[in-house]
Parts: sequence; structure tokens; C-alpha cells
Amino acid sequence: MEMNQDWDANGYVKSFGFVPQYGQDVMRLLDYERIRTLLDLGCGNGALTARLLEQGIRVIGMDSSASMLAQARQIHPTIHFLQADATSFALSEPVDAVFSNAVLHWIDEARQPAALQCIYRALVPGGQFVFEMGGSGCNQLIHGALAAAFSKRGRTYQRPQYFPTIGQYTPLLGQAGFKVVYATLFDRPTPLQGEHGLKYWICMFVKSAFVGITADERDAIIDEVASKLRPRMYQHGTWVADYVRLRAKAVKE
Repeated sequence: MEMNQDWDANGYVKSFGFVPQYGQDVMRLLDYERIRTLLDLGCGNGALTARLLEQGIRVIGMDSSASMLAQARQIHPTIHFLQADATSFALSEPVDAVFSNAVLHWIDEARQPAALQCIYRALVPGGQFVFEMGGSGCNQLIHGALAAAFSKRGRTYQRPQYFPTIGQYTPLLGQAGFKVVYATLFDRPTPLQGEHGLKYWICMFVKSAFVGITADERDAIIDEVASKLRPRMYQHGTWVADYVRLRAKAVKE
């Protein structure tokens, strides 16, 4: 995908396995009776691609991360994986469905129309596009605390993700040619693994914001943020992140 992020595949699997686990709920929106072929867009290490394969359909996994795909091919050698950019890809043959979990929010707002056009072209007429992404307000406490810590040091914090409302995103789907048949925005408090779960989360998912900042200053910022958020986000020995998700289903008209 065209993202603001480089991925540590091993660290992702070790500490953030909840991402594909939650994605299994999104899979329920797929109408499997009408699907023979499916593209898993932003497949990562292929965990959900393999689950989709179990539905008896032919699946293709696509991601831009070489490290993630290397892991996917090792774990799932029978699945076909492609390395491509979500904003400029083309399939040799259209598929009946495109599925995407926790991916689209990594694409810059300005590039969202290009991604949706690629997805539209990748589908047969009547094809399904089912996805979940970060929605408006996602991790607002964390990003707000990071912005304050950056500002305190005379720096500007750049959030690397795009978190739209339903009202912002469904028109983009319509402009690409889709008919939106389902959309919901909901809070999903998400436990993070370990005593230092928040620190690991920031290091994994907000990496680009610290480019050009020394390791010492980065650690000082993260420690300050953790101290500030601990009373609100550390519950019964576990960090709980304030996730908000946008989940939707659209059909190619």
C-alpha cells in the first residue's frame, strides 16, 4: 500500500496479533454464496487471507510490505501473494470481492480516491467491497498526548493515519462508483499487550512521526505520554487503547 509506515513483521505478529483477530468480525459482512474469487487488500502476514481461503473461495493476498509478504509466503505457501501499491494496482482478472482490514487509514487522504478507483476496477459488476479502517476519533487520547508533548518541545506532531467519519468516507465511495449498503462507526476499546503496551504501540504505529528525532528525545516523549495517559488508559494491569472503527460494505454498480 502507499503508506506512511514501514513494518516490522516479527514485532507486529508478536505484539499486535489482535489486528487480524478483530478482522474476523468484518469477514461476516461478505456474502460468500456470491464469491468465487477474492482479493485481500493489505493482507499483511496472510492470517486473514488463510481464513478466507477456508470459505472455499480462491484468494489472492496483496500488500506493499516485502517483510510482511515474506512471512506470509513462508506461513501460507499455497496462497498466491502479490506485492503492489493500493493506489496504483491492477489485477489481470477482476474478482468477486475485495476485503480489507485495518489498511485504508494508512493511505493519505489525498490518495484515497486513487485507491478506491483501483478497488472498483478490480471488481466484477456487482462485486463486493468489505472493509474496516480507523474512524474519526481513533486513538484520540494517544495522538492528543503526543501532539502536546511535541508542541512542548517546539515540534509539530504529524499523525500518520487518516481517520474519517462516515459522512466523509461514504461520498468517496460513491464518487468511485460504489453503492454503500452498510456503514457503521463504533468505539472498540483495545487491550495492548504487556506492561509497556502503550510504548510498543507508539513505536510500531507512530514510527514516522519520530523521523529526525533522536532516540533519547523519542523515549522522553513516549515516557511523558505514558505517564500522562496512565490514569485513563491503564486498567487493571492492562493498557487499553481508545480505538474507533469505521466498517462498511459497498457494491460495484
